[in-house]
Amino acid sequence: MREAPVGFRCPECVKTDNKTVRQARTLFGGRPVATPWATYTLILLNVLAYAAELVKPALIDRFDVIGVTLRGSDGAYYVADGARYAGFTPAGVAHGEWWRLFTGAFLHELPGSSGIGLTHILFNMIWLWTLGRILEDRLGRLRFLAVFFIGALGSSVMVVALDPTGGAIGESGAGFALVAAYYILSRRMNDRPLDPKQLIIGTLLWLVLSAGFASWQGHLGGLLAGGLAGLGIALAPRLRRTAWQAAALGGVALVFVVLLVAAIRLRGLAS
Repeated sequence: MREAPVGFRCPECVKTDNKTVRQARTLFGGRPVATPWATYTLILLNVLAYAAELVKPALIDRFDVIGVTLRGSDGAYYVADGARYAGFTPAGVAHGEWWRLFTGAFLHELPGSSGIGLTHILFNMIWLWTLGRILEDRLGRLRFLAVFFIGALGSSVMVVALDPTGGAIGESGAGFALVAAYYILSRRMNDRPLDPKQLIIGTLLWLVLSAGFASWQGHLGGLLAGGLAGLGIALAPRLRRTAWQAAALGGVALVFVVLLVAAIRLRGLAS
């Protein structure tokens, strides 16, 4: 038995009553989270993927974001120049490897690489840790994850559309999406742990400065996708809010899918 305001009640009665009580919702319709498990899980997936890269670096070529490449008979990947070569098979997003649109967001540069090396994953995980916990708390897990993966999708689509043979890896595209969503949603937040103006200014500055050694196409795509996703969540009317938000987020994802298909066809990447 459990103590009640008047007397005692059985555990089964308490469970039944709890089911009828309306659960609290955040300003944007999500359920409050005591522990940001979604953010922790995303960080863990990135770390596990990085450990796998250290063991088998060839995983980067197999799962990075690239529109079209060539797979040789030795299993290695080579730059596609539009010509056909005996013993080489076209590969990439344009040739049905759609998983690259998302797996690339969990890969990072290895130590000693020509880019920024180990700091690549460190900076991105700090970014995810900082923004992820805030947004997951404000949005709830499902909406937060939707923004993250729509950001990853938008980032990858822009890479394929603008630099189909270049290839890209890193969580920063989805990170840019979180920044854009935070900026949009902060307009309605009662508390703002991060200054939205300083955050967006710093992000835009990083977008320009990182163009020399990172995929600015991916960063731009993530920024656009996150901004649109944030608008879809923030502007949804209170009445049937969840349905409106789901439709808006689905619409944003569909826009990038259509853009991807159009880019592949117009560039003749699948030929």
